[in-house]
Amino acid sequence: MRTRKSTSHHLPSIILLLAALACHKDDEGVAAASAVGVRTAVAQARAFPEIVSAIGTVTPRPGRFADLSAPAATRVSRVEAVPGQRVAAGAVLVEFERAPFDAAAHSADAALSAAQATWDRAVRLAQAGVLPRKDVDQAASELAQAQSAVVIARRSLELATLRAPIAGVVTRMDAVLGQPVEANQALVQVVDESALDIVFAVSADAASRVHPGAAVRITAGEDARGDSLGSGSVTSVGASVDPVSRAVLVRARIVRPSRPLRVGETVMGRITVGVHANAVTIPVDALVPAGEGFKVFVVDSSGLARAREVTVGGRADSLVEVRLGLAAGETVVTYGAYGLEDSVRVVRAGP
Repeated sequence: MRTRKSTSHHLPSIILLLAALACHKDDEGVAAASAVGVRTAVAQARAFPEIVSAIGTVTPRPGRFADLSAPAATRVSRVEAVPGQRVAAGAVLVEFERAPFDAAAHSADAALSAAQATWDRAVRLAQAGVLPRKDVDQAASELAQAQSAVVIARRSLELATLRAPIAGVVTRMDAVLGQPVEANQALVQVVDESALDIVFAVSADAASRVHPGAAVRITAGEDARGDSLGSGSVTSVGASVDPVSRAVLVRARIVRPSRPLRVGETVMGRITVGVHANAVTIPVDALVPAGEGFKVFVVDSSGLARAREVTVGGRADSLVEVRLGLAAGETVVTYGAYGLEDSVRVVRAGP
């Protein structure tokens, strides 16, 4: 009887204990269910390159391309090359009608003969005391003009046939058979495709940090995510600012590109202008826009994600440098950071 009475006496306490345990278990389940699944990364201290990014254009190297034009107003009589064609030095590209150039050369030769005869006669008469010295000087001037005219006429006759001055590829051919052309009208361009540079337009501030020899990584298109074309180095930095674009031209040379480059092609360049030792870095995915700056969500020891404003520096590939607001070793939210609220409990989800 005593035993039955004792059990009956403690029964209410046991029921209350079980109820409390059940409530505690339910609370844990609710807390776990309310936590947000995210991915995280630990801020690392490492050497971080300072990068200047700029859009560039593939350009022929000075002295390794030629633009050819007609020496005078004439008409195209033959076209011997097409764009994309490889030509040897001296190869015939375009021929013009020769009759006007032949006539000009004959006329210049005749004028030179007459001027030479006039000068010879003036010298003889002056030596005989018949002709004043000023007439000799006049004859000498006319002879010099005639000699200059012959040089120009003969050179024009040579240029009546446009020849490739260098071996390379024809990148432009604007001559059309039978078409009249004007003097100095650019018609043909030949480029040595093995000697191409990349010219970047950068701001004056950025140009002050770029120096010859700086390493450059090149990707296709206007985005750093384009296909890699290889790496090279800066060869020169412009000394003036373009009055229209307000940019400074930086020329770089790529070493062994992964594929042939094309004149006029647009590329993206990432120029390394320095290295920051022990920089705090995190994945770019951890950055969340906050007004004019950025914030990150730092996960504390209790699993709460605390919003914190940060000052960022340069970017390199998928990493970003954090200059203020974060220390190495702290954990930040990467995937899932957008839309996250301050002090929300998070749990690591996925790999």
